[in-house]
Amino acid sequence: MITAEQQKEIQKKFKERMDQDQLLNCMRCGFCLPSCPTYIESGFKESHSPRGRIALMKAMVDGIIEPDEDVERTLNLCLGCRACESVCPSGVNYGHLLEEARDIIQQSKKKKQSLPVKVLRKAVFEELFLHQNRMRFLTGLIGFYQRSGLQKVAHATGALKLLPKNLASMEKVLPKIPTMKEMKHRPSHLMPKKDVKKRVAFFTGCLMDTMFMKTNDATMKLLKMAGCEIVIPQNQECCGALHGHGGEKEMAKDLAKRNIRAFEDLNVDYIITNAGGCGAYLIDYGNLLKDDPEWAERAAEFSSKVKDISAVLVELGFHKRKLSLPEQVVTYQDSCHLRNVMKTFSEPRLLLKSIENVEYREMKEADHCCGSAGIYNIVESEMSMQILDHKMENAKATHAETIVTANPGCLLQMKLGIERLGLSGKVRAVHIADLLLEAVEAEAEAAAVIK
Repeated sequence: MITAEQQKEIQKKFKERMDQDQLLNCMRCGFCLPSCPTYIESGFKESHSPRGRIALMKAMVDGIIEPDEDVERTLNLCLGCRACESVCPSGVNYGHLLEEARDIIQQSKKKKQSLPVKVLRKAVFEELFLHQNRMRFLTGLIGFYQRSGLQKVAHATGALKLLPKNLASMEKVLPKIPTMKEMKHRPSHLMPKKDVKKRVAFFTGCLMDTMFMKTNDATMKLLKMAGCEIVIPQNQECCGALHGHGGEKEMAKDLAKRNIRAFEDLNVDYIITNAGGCGAYLIDYGNLLKDDPEWAERAAEFSSKVKDISAVLVELGFHKRKLSLPEQVVTYQDSCHLRNVMKTFSEPRLLLKSIENVEYREMKEADHCCGSAGIYNIVESEMSMQILDHKMENAKATHAETIVTANPGCLLQMKLGIERLGLSGKVRAVHIADLLLEAVEAEAEAAAVIK
């Protein structure tokens, strides 16, 4: 509950910190409405649209309305997919406004939050994502659960029924976790077998280098094949996206500075990511630190080098290689932030279409959010599942056997959608890096048989 004292503090901060020019740039034209998942799924509720939320922010700045629970609720219900930005004729930076508003509300409420909320936020934002060794430990426990037989026991006894339905379903779609030893022994420098075309740094990420470590390995193999010398800084940190989106902007800034330090003296052409959510936040460091005289220029330089794996592979002609897979229909689900922030959408499709025996079919509304959005599918489960079910209707209509995406959250969400539809074993979801490596290895095996 927001107290009267907190309301005054929030209104004061809104007047001081919200970008008035951006708020006024919104012309209320409504171009954003068809692209907003929460507006559509809420039955076209205006307050759940981008222009509606901007109107609420402006009203708080002007003192017309008070920042009560309803205002906080509609801001929190936003996925932050930023699809509205891609269609906005005025170029409103909605994502920046949303993060600022959430940070103001969260920081103003912090002192008087309940103990359970304080403990949970501290555990997630400070004790877990700020320490990669703890991420490895937690992920390792999940791996132990999978390998020890406990998972089979949990399924056989029906123990998972004690969990909320969506969490029980998520447990089924988790990838096979690597061992602690595998997670600890990671490379720091890799060379291609032939001439070096580019020298790149690889941003490994938190979950990507633990839960999705095999995808990181696939990414590095692809980069080596494409002619990249790869530097992997061992002192890199979480990108800060979870903190920035969750009202912990100062923590996000601290993580950004640590990452800039880790990468800035490596003399690389690009900083490569394979997770759309991470990449979008890294590319936004320039905005995050724009008001810091010491860091603004360094942040802008860092952001200018960030590229997704698919964009670099296309630049280096990887799509011209001879690749093949067993005959199958493939479709692609855009990572919102990869498309809307990093502006990378044609390259993944070009790579998929280049694989022999693959029939690519474009999914209707592939650019619409799948409902994952970081931890949104946990904290806003009902809306997330509503969005996912809509997404899966479109995926099913393609008759695809393989759904490809480029972000870990999207990947788990699509696997969850497959599970909810009862299509496990008939349809699979896979990261584009894993599928491309699969195609490379399939072609190599075919060539070996011919010889």
